[in-house]
Amino acid sequence: MRDHFSGRTAGPENAQPDEAPRRFDVLLTAAEAFPAFEEAFLGARQEIVAAFRVFDPFTKLRSDAARRIGDHWFDLIVNTLNRGVKIDLMISDFDPVVRLEMHRSAWRALRGLTAAAEASSHPENLQVRVAMHPARVGLLPRTLLWPKSLKEVAGHAEDLNKLDQASRRKALATAPGLRALTQEMPDGRISAKKFPPPPLFPVTHHQKIAVFDDDLLYVGGLDLDNRRFDDPNHNRPGDQTWHDVQVMVSGPAVLEAKTHLQTMEKCFHGAASSQPRSILRTISGRRRFALPFMSPKRQVGEIMQAHLDAIGRTEKLIYCETQFFRDRELADAIAKRAAACPDLSMILLLPAAPDDIAFSSDWGPDAAFGEHLQVQCLDRLHDAFGDRLFVGSPVKKRTSDSDGRDAHFGSPIIYIHAKVSLFDARYGIISSANLNGRSMKWDTECGVQTETAAEAQQIKKRCFSHWLGDAPDDAFFDLDTATAAWTDRAESNARSAPEDRQGFIVPYRTAPARADAQPLPGVPEAMA
Repeated sequence: MRDHFSGRTAGPENAQPDEAPRRFDVLLTAAEAFPAFEEAFLGARQEIVAAFRVFDPFTKLRSDAARRIGDHWFDLIVNTLNRGVKIDLMISDFDPVVRLEMHRSAWRALRGLTAAAEASSHPENLQVRVAMHPARVGLLPRTLLWPKSLKEVAGHAEDLNKLDQASRRKALATAPGLRALTQEMPDGRISAKKFPPPPLFPVTHHQKIAVFDDDLLYVGGLDLDNRRFDDPNHNRPGDQTWHDVQVMVSGPAVLEAKTHLQTMEKCFHGAASSQPRSILRTISGRRRFALPFMSPKRQVGEIMQAHLDAIGRTEKLIYCETQFFRDRELADAIAKRAAACPDLSMILLLPAAPDDIAFSSDWGPDAAFGEHLQVQCLDRLHDAFGDRLFVGSPVKKRTSDSDGRDAHFGSPIIYIHAKVSLFDARYGIISSANLNGRSMKWDTECGVQTETAAEAQQIKKRCFSHWLGDAPDDAFFDLDTATAAWTDRAESNARSAPEDRQGFIVPYRTAPARADAQPLPGVPEAMA
């Protein structure tokens, strides 16, 4: 496979037959991933370099070894610094106008981590920063959005004015981006600054990645906080499930990932990127002339190109787990391959509804636009594959009393946040990137590709067995029969009482998404 941006060859043929197999541990849900992450911190000797979208130092520790130190990641950070290990951590910042709570959370995390450093004997060993992606919405669309942005800021100011003055100032201290957009009036109340139009930040750093002593790489779709904890049984409350996949890897990918973390900020501003062979990335940057644009400048598109190249070579089965399937370029590439290969089938696992619709009542046009794009992509696949396509969603084995989109076939949904792609079970990708334009073209993303068929088979065995339940027979794994077997199992589960179902899978239904879908003319598709 040729990488369109870097001109390199990617895929399992990179592995050298005389090399010892690298460590490649697939970790399903935080119940597996968090303890492995904690143990990697405990085992670090010199340096940890990391970047996360969310990294909450007050997340509970889960492994026995870490819990001997304390109860929370705060304690683990203190212990790591006390041992003389240097930690370099970047946390993503968020637009304070449209993602205020995420913006606040990032800065609260910074305060917590700074406090951990101060509580340690080596505070100088922690380098932590909250980083906003450098891309900005251009002046023309920003001016057109000015009334809406001003209304949002005024709403945030009104919420602050409901607090007493001391609480108000404390809230502003944890939201520096909002503080820059507001002013304190003589009576102590807060009001929105009417000029200039607020800057808008359309892109975030979405990767979840850590490198330990140049020896180990931890990467995938899982951030660090208590909300993201779930176990393979998915017995938590419906709005607390969070199925994710992370991987712990050794070998050349480790130093490539470290180089990426140390050089990506130069790449954001147009510097030439390195050309890794084991990791895959999405990187965009700030446009020099941004006046008419809402989108960033694309810099590196290795994750997208690896998918396109793999699609073009797959002959039997494409398997994907993703939070979103919204990229029409990918959908068209898969549909084209389906037309060319009558033996090709596809298994696609999606959450029954996006989290902002399933678990919130105040979702807006952006969520509806995402559903519009996903319906279009799924229609394209259905037209191309017919009954060679299975689209499924996982649900709990109990009855739900909800009639909203947080329930599916009478059961609470299991929220899929994993980003896994498999092609003929010979080549796989585990990353932080969803199958949508934002992940493939805008946000900062990182992942790894398999180097051997054995690694791809490990992904297949772990993921398939997880969803299908106890001892699924060979038909569910055979490339020629898997899609039909999964379809039959899902339809049988849909007809059964929740407690009688085998595994978690039922069919995905397009109708609820279609009912909520709404186009947004003029808005870039990659924004959803």
